[in-house]
Amino acid sequence: MGKKYFLFCLLLSGALVKAQTNNEATVNTGDMKITPGTEVSTYFDFTNAVTGNVLNDGSFYFYGHYRNEGLFSYSTNSTTGYVVFEGLMEGLQDISGSSPSSFYDVLFNKTGKDHSFGLRNDIAAAGTVNLSEGVVLMDKPSGGAFIFLEGSRHINTSDKSHVDGEVTKKGKEPFKYPIGNGGYYRFAGISAPSSSAHSYTGEYIFGNSDGSYPHASRTGIIEKIDDKEYWEIRQQSANDESVIVTLSWDGRTTPSYLVDAADQLHVVRWDDKQQLWVDEGGIVNYADKTVSTPVKVGGFGVFTLGKIKKNQLNPGDVVIYNGVTPDGDGKNDYFIIDNIGYFPNNHVSIYNRWGRKVYEAQGYDSHGNVFRGYAEGVSVVGKGEKLPTGTYYYVVEYLYDRDGQNQWVKKVGYLHLENND
Repeated sequence: MGKKYFLFCLLLSGALVKAQTNNEATVNTGDMKITPGTEVSTYFDFTNAVTGNVLNDGSFYFYGHYRNEGLFSYSTNSTTGYVVFEGLMEGLQDISGSSPSSFYDVLFNKTGKDHSFGLRNDIAAAGTVNLSEGVVLMDKPSGGAFIFLEGSRHINTSDKSHVDGEVTKKGKEPFKYPIGNGGYYRFAGISAPSSSAHSYTGEYIFGNSDGSYPHASRTGIIEKIDDKEYWEIRQQSANDESVIVTLSWDGRTTPSYLVDAADQLHVVRWDDKQQLWVDEGGIVNYADKTVSTPVKVGGFGVFTLGKIKKNQLNPGDVVIYNGVTPDGDGKNDYFIIDNIGYFPNNHVSIYNRWGRKVYEAQGYDSHGNVFRGYAEGVSVVGKGEKLPTGTYYYVVEYLYDRDGQNQWVKKVGYLHLENND
């Protein structure tokens, strides 16, 4: 069995420790090394001083408040560093400090009325974040940051256990943000970024966006905009990539005029440059209650759900065939979009399942300028390469003249490519 220690006083054989304990707090001012298999607990408030250096390769349980002003981390390539926040106090368990804290696995387990944890420290997790019990209030203005590193994940997320505030994801895996607000867990997701260096933040706001982003300012195809909730998904640093953005709906927070018209749901985004809401398309997953869309470079910021005017979806204007089998038999040898020639001002892009653009064309024309299963276009992944068999996303946009008024129509859907070797 591993060793267990309680920091009521200075002890810990089997781990190098330099800590002082009084009736109110445990303060580490030197080197503290917790070896694998060792468990350390403190029922007092814990402060890691500016001179403190905690290397946690074992398990560290905090039942009081936590403050880090020094170094708190685990050994490189270690997977045993485990931290538990299980405050015994009334109200919030504070997690604060001016120096970042690095954890491998971390557990949040404390009941609370609205919030259980007040995060005013920059924490990063590389393993599993177990949101077992209690909502984490992320206080960004006071220095709080909740970062999921590459390979990390979260479990047990629910209305009673999520992050209220901004969450950052680094790395190139798809990610579902464990975010919520107002007592509701309301996730959003992104597909896998192309680089491990890229990071995206996500936050859910249970409130009406109309005050800051006027709903009256919207493109003509948008009939109604969600006036109860919205999300902010942003790139931490600008880059020339796209990811697929997924939003969810929930009958408890999403207005009934959207829930009852799920077939007309699209993702809509506030465009800062144009100062209006624009349609980003949408693929509805009824089982998961989600709407997904490929989002272009620079198209990050404020998102929510919108209802699209059914009579302006123009189902008869173009007909899109979502099967491509370029085997030379004369059937579906390319991505067929019937009647697209009537709308020469058009743009077609195709993304793989990770949200990376593999095809792009202006003036798509089924008589020559067409997708035949190869990566083509400017700034696409693997230009000139034959693409593997699989499911892709398409975005078809074209300028439509309705009663003398031009408007852009966007259609998004799945495309299955059968590309034989």
